[in-house]
Amino acid sequence: MNKKEARVRRARKTRVRIAEQRATRLVVGRSNCHIYAQIIAPTGDKVLASASTLEADVRKDVKNGGNTAAATAIGKRIAERAKALGIESVAFDRAGFRFHGRVKALADAAREGGLKF
Repeated sequence: MNKKEARVRRARKTRVRIAEQRATRLVVGRSNCHIYAQIIAPTGDKVLASASTLEADVRKDVKNGGNTAAATAIGKRIAERAKALGIESVAFDRAGFRFHGRVKALADAAREGGLKF
Protein backbone atom coordinates (compact mmCIF):
# COMPACT_ATOMS: atom_id res chain seq x y z
CA MET A 1 0.00 0.00 0.00
CA ASN A 2 1.44 3.34 -0.99
CA LYS A 3 0.93 6.71 0.66
CA LYS A 4 -2.07 7.73 -1.43
CA GLU A 5 -3.90 4.43 -0.95
CA ALA A 6 -3.40 4.67 2.81
CA ARG A 7 -4.75 8.23 2.87
CA VAL A 8 -7.79 7.30 0.78
CA ARG A 9 -8.47 4.33 3.09
CA ARG A 10 -8.41 6.61 6.15
CA ALA A 11 -10.67 9.11 4.37
CA ARG A 12 -13.22 6.41 3.48
CA LYS A 13 -13.52 5.31 7.10
CA THR A 14 -14.09 8.89 8.26
CA ARG A 15 -16.68 9.60 5.58
CA VAL A 16 -18.69 6.49 6.46
CA ARG A 17 -18.83 7.57 10.11
CA ILE A 18 -19.88 11.13 9.16
CA ALA A 19 -22.55 9.80 6.75
CA GLU A 20 -24.11 7.78 9.58
CA GLN A 21 -24.35 10.97 11.66
CA ARG A 22 -26.11 12.81 8.80
CA ALA A 23 -23.92 15.85 9.50
CA THR A 24 -22.88 18.73 7.28
CA ARG A 25 -19.20 18.21 6.45
CA LEU A 26 -16.28 20.60 6.23
CA VAL A 27 -13.95 18.86 3.77
CA VAL A 28 -10.30 19.85 3.42
CA GLY A 29 -8.29 19.23 0.28
CA ARG A 30 -4.58 19.85 0.08
CA SER A 31 -1.90 19.92 -2.58
CA ASN A 32 1.67 21.17 -2.52
CA CYS A 33 0.69 24.60 -3.83
CA HIS A 34 -2.89 25.13 -2.62
CA ILE A 35 -5.48 24.30 0.03
CA TYR A 36 -9.22 23.89 -0.49
CA ALA A 37 -12.24 23.76 1.83
CA GLN A 38 -15.84 22.84 1.06
CA ILE A 39 -19.04 22.68 3.08
CA ILE A 40 -21.05 19.69 1.85
CA ALA A 41 -24.73 19.01 2.57
CA PRO A 42 -25.66 16.11 4.89
CA THR A 43 -26.94 14.13 1.91
CA GLY A 44 -23.47 14.39 0.36
CA ASP A 45 -24.69 15.48 -3.06
CA LYS A 46 -24.37 19.25 -2.92
CA VAL A 47 -21.56 21.72 -2.17
CA LEU A 48 -23.04 24.54 -0.11
CA ALA A 49 -19.92 26.75 0.15
CA SER A 50 -16.30 26.59 -0.85
CA ALA A 51 -13.05 28.50 -0.48
CA SER A 52 -9.56 27.94 -1.82
CA THR A 53 -6.26 29.65 -2.43
CA LEU A 54 -7.07 29.68 -6.15
CA GLU A 55 -9.57 32.53 -5.69
CA ALA A 56 -8.41 35.89 -7.00
CA ASP A 57 -9.20 37.73 -3.74
CA VAL A 58 -7.11 35.31 -1.73
CA ARG A 59 -4.21 35.33 -4.18
CA LYS A 60 -3.88 39.11 -3.73
CA ASP A 61 -3.47 38.72 0.04
CA VAL A 62 -1.48 35.48 0.18
CA LYS A 63 1.68 35.09 -1.88
CA ASN A 64 2.10 31.34 -1.36
CA GLY A 65 -0.98 29.10 -1.23
CA GLY A 66 0.90 26.18 0.28
CA ASN A 67 1.65 27.44 3.78
CA THR A 68 -0.12 27.81 7.13
CA ALA A 69 -0.84 31.51 6.59
CA ALA A 70 -2.84 30.62 3.49
CA ALA A 71 -4.64 27.83 5.36
CA THR A 72 -5.59 30.26 8.11
CA ALA A 73 -7.03 32.68 5.55
CA ILE A 74 -9.09 29.89 3.96
CA GLY A 75 -10.34 28.72 7.36
CA LYS A 76 -11.63 32.21 8.18
CA ARG A 77 -13.16 32.55 4.73
CA ILE A 78 -15.04 29.24 4.83
CA ALA A 79 -16.33 30.04 8.34
CA GLU A 80 -17.73 33.37 7.12
CA ARG A 81 -19.46 31.71 4.18
CA ALA A 82 -20.92 28.97 6.37
CA LYS A 83 -22.24 31.51 8.88
CA ALA A 84 -23.84 33.46 6.02
CA LEU A 85 -25.74 30.28 5.10
CA GLY A 86 -26.79 29.73 8.73
CA ILE A 87 -24.50 26.74 9.27
CA GLU A 88 -22.94 26.70 12.73
CA SER A 89 -22.07 23.05 13.32
CA VAL A 90 -20.12 20.80 10.95
CA ALA A 91 -18.20 17.53 10.98
CA PHE A 92 -14.54 18.03 10.10
CA ASP A 93 -13.45 15.76 7.25
CA ARG A 94 -9.68 15.96 6.85
CA ALA A 95 -9.75 13.54 3.88
CA GLY A 96 -7.17 11.24 5.45
CA PHE A 97 -4.56 13.97 5.89
CA ARG A 98 -2.78 14.19 9.23
CA PHE A 99 -4.20 16.78 11.62
CA HIS A 100 -1.15 19.04 11.78
CA GLY A 101 0.39 21.88 9.84
CA ARG A 102 -1.90 23.37 7.22
CA VAL A 103 -4.90 21.17 8.03
CA LYS A 104 -4.72 22.12 11.70
CA ALA A 105 -4.28 25.82 10.86
CA LEU A 106 -7.41 25.74 8.68
CA ALA A 107 -9.40 23.96 11.41
CA ASP A 108 -8.30 26.39 14.12
CA ALA A 109 -9.17 29.40 11.96
CA ALA A 110 -12.61 27.95 11.16
CA ARG A 111 -13.24 27.43 14.87
CA GLU A 112 -12.22 31.02 15.58
CA GLY A 113 -14.60 32.09 12.81
CA GLY A 114 -17.51 30.52 14.70
CA LEU A 115 -17.85 26.98 13.33
CA LYS A 116 -18.32 24.22 15.87
CA PHE A 117 -16.78 20.77 15.35
